Amino acid sequence: MGKTGKHDGRVSGRGTRFFGGARFFRRGVSLSDRSIGFPVLWIVGTVIALGLMAAVVAELFAGGFGRSGSGQSQSGQEEQRFRTWEQQVVAKGSQSDHASTDDTSFTDPQAPAVSAQSAVVMDLTSGRILYEKKKDAKVYPASTTKIMTALLGIEYGQLDRNITVGGEAIGVEGSSIYLKAGETMSLEDLLYGAMLRSGNDAATAIAMAIGEEMEDSAGTATVKKTAAGTAAEPVSSSVERFVALMNQRAQQIGAVNTHFANPTGLHDENHYTTAYDMALIGRTAMLNPAFSVIAGAENWTAQRQEDRDPYFYNKNKVVHQYDGGTGVKIGYTKATGRTLVASSERDGRKLICVVMNAPDWFNDAYRLMDYAYETFESAEIAAKGQRLSQVAVEGGVRDSVWVGVRDSVTCLVRPAERDNIGVAYAVTEPVKAPLRRGDQAGLLHIYVSGQYVYSVPLYFFEDVDGGKK
Repeated sequence: MGKTGKHDGRVSGRGTRFFGGARFFRRGVSLSDRSIGFPVLWIVGTVIALGLMAAVVAELFAGGFGRSGSGQSQSGQEEQRFRTWEQQVVAKGSQSDHASTDDTSFTDPQAPAVSAQSAVVMDLTSGRILYEKKKDAKVYPASTTKIMTALLGIEYGQLDRNITVGGEAIGVEGSSIYLKAGETMSLEDLLYGAMLRSGNDAATAIAMAIGEEMEDSAGTATVKKTAAGTAAEPVSSSVERFVALMNQRAQQIGAVNTHFANPTGLHDENHYTTAYDMALIGRTAMLNPAFSVIAGAENWTAQRQEDRDPYFYNKNKVVHQYDGGTGVKIGYTKATGRTLVASSERDGRKLICVVMNAPDWFNDAYRLMDYAYETFESAEIAAKGQRLSQVAVEGGVRDSVWVGVRDSVTCLVRPAERDNIGVAYAVTEPVKAPLRRGDQAGLLHIYVSGQYVYSVPLYFFEDVDGGKK
């Protein structure tokens, strides 16, 4: 689709038209807002007046211009965020995987204290941050890494494919499902072994299987990138190819402060993330139906040879203990501490909760999710299948067409924010017939209290044949 406009609801972007506007705008602070009343200075004597004027001028340069510049800088950052979003939409041609990285968290004295070094609670549906503590601090993910490993296994593999394991997958240190050289298991069973039992050998077997398929038909190896993004050397092993894919997918999701060095989460100084990035990765994974089934299973019985244990019990207590718990993954090493990505659902409200380096990991997550359910409610912005507006059509038997959303559009908000929800419609133009019902027309951008939250696709709701009336 064509380039969409900026999220502030104003017309912008060639080939794009907003026919609905967001109601919220940021305003920079200008120096004229701080004008000094010179008549006050006329009352004092000449010497005192000169001194006061000098002080005022100094204040203006030290404070006024600095504050004005800060406002301009904030505006510039906002414009850059909009441009970045536009580029993502143009590149992907559809709904982005992640919401804006703008900090939409709230400072709330009622939020619980937690032991975690960093934490995030996110609305799974919209990606809106409901709580954060040092969300961008560098941390180590441990076995929560396997969320990405399993997601890629599902996205690139076939669940019923049988995989004969060996090589690097045998005898991997740490948690294990005790794979035996030459043992054959389905990809599905390996995914359950990686997610429920946190098997490092299962995760490695998945990486090897997918990595082996990553060479193209011409046999060209994946090229590993340096930290600067330039080509380094060809990636030789299947695991390395898979790790390169993990990092590529993280960037696509928006987890820009994440770098993976292995598919297991075993500690490596070059294997790091943030609480916010893990929330994005967890959200993307839980939006995948096959992944959410695996992550939410309390147990699983695999098809294995007789001398291997087929029973996998989920180590993630969230699915056993928490009211509405639906996943996702635990992690621990001595170097990283306890890490947890949790998910839950109550009354249609879905949460992702991340606690990193959290001694009281499960209780931290339970308290934070309880807080979110007590504080936020679901606001329906558009009903499933709702028509929202008409768009002008060129060269058709009719001069307009209805556009709307396919699924219901919701967002978690505080009760006081219900009156502060805004939308902006972006449709590529010109809209020319013929048009087919169900084709994507553009995007609906959602705002809460002036902050961009997320976007959903708009679709044509009618066929419009070509030809004049």
